[in-house]
Amino acid sequence: MFRAPRGTTDILPADQKRWRHVTEAARQVAESFGYGRIDTPLFEDSKLFVRGIGEVTDIVEKETYTFEDRGNDLLTLRPEGTASVCRAYIEHGMHNQPQPVRLYYICPIFRYERPQSGRYRQHHQFGIEAIGDASAAIDAEVIELGWRLLEKLGLHDLALRINSIGDKECRPAYVRLLQDYYDGHVNTICEDCQRRLQKNPLRLLDCKNEQCQPVIAKAPHGVDHLCEPCRTHWDELQTFLNAVGLPFEIDNRLVRGFDYYTRTVFEIVPPVEGSQSTIVGGGRYDGLIEELDGNPTPGIGFGMGIERILVNLDRQGVEAPSEGDVKVAVLHLGAEAMNEAVRLGSELRQGGVAAVVVAGERSLKSQMRYASGVGATHVIIIGEDELRSGEFQLRDLAASQQSSVRRDDLVSTLLSAH
Repeated sequence: MFRAPRGTTDILPADQKRWRHVTEAARQVAESFGYGRIDTPLFEDSKLFVRGIGEVTDIVEKETYTFEDRGNDLLTLRPEGTASVCRAYIEHGMHNQPQPVRLYYICPIFRYERPQSGRYRQHHQFGIEAIGDASAAIDAEVIELGWRLLEKLGLHDLALRINSIGDKECRPAYVRLLQDYYDGHVNTICEDCQRRLQKNPLRLLDCKNEQCQPVIAKAPHGVDHLCEPCRTHWDELQTFLNAVGLPFEIDNRLVRGFDYYTRTVFEIVPPVEGSQSTIVGGGRYDGLIEELDGNPTPGIGFGMGIERILVNLDRQGVEAPSEGDVKVAVLHLGAEAMNEAVRLGSELRQGGVAAVVVAGERSLKSQMRYASGVGATHVIIIGEDELRSGEFQLRDLAASQQSSVRRDDLVSTLLSAH
């Protein structure tokens, strides 16, 4: 029997209300902050991600879905959203618009990694990018947007963690300091960290291997080695976060998995933690657009995994609110009534009322079970008496109330029940 590929899942009709709740809340919050939606292709030139994310990263080395198409072009399914948005920013001349350009997206992301709770090989992400402003106030705005969305969804007991990893002026000296420190512990760290020590030293701080934790705990802190501009930016960020009432903690171990990050990095995590617990992760990427052949342009953003949000909503017992929509099942007794049911169902839908007509010849009891099974809020019953009188039986299933309604008044009656 065919099954969905490992690391993917079907979003069934019963799940759609929860997904709509999250994505609609994301849209509302993003647009309330002045962000506009952008959609980019599912796949891009592979070099975009090599240059944007970094060649020596787990994403590029181990996790991308890369293929050669029939035109012999090497393409990669989108493993993250930022590089594609920055490519679009450059390609469409968005630097001519008022800066920063505020953008959001909701899209599938593809990574070949070990499937686990809230993380799939195809998962979905809500992302924010603010491009064209280097101010720490924009950093605080982006972080606040993510926090307010989680608040709106009803999540609680969350922790905001922030750090600064400096920039191209001060980070090299810190990286050398970090390498010097780790050179004294090279025989006690894991094999992955031995490789990172030469290729991507900042990722040493992000290792989850138990044997590396004592070494990480005593590693030098990046915020103690910032240059003056980065220090000013770091202090301003904390001032702005305090101004909007966001509680935060400084996490000196916090780095991001891509090479393009500079200065601010942040995460929002739930009370139940693990290696894949982060709900929101992001930061500043002031060198990325230049790396993609654009003019030097600052930017900051985050990615928020929708599947992880849903997992945490379940853990905290937060249910999606009722959508309040009316859905009608039209029931019928006899061939003439069925003909009228088909006609009425069409008229209801054209009038703006969701309606399903029970197909086939079934008992009224069987039709009622079907109506309940498809989530109908109301049923209309048509029999010989209703056809003669022109008044149909309308039953509100939630209220267990039934009344006679003139056929011509059904649409307006049901619309008023929304």
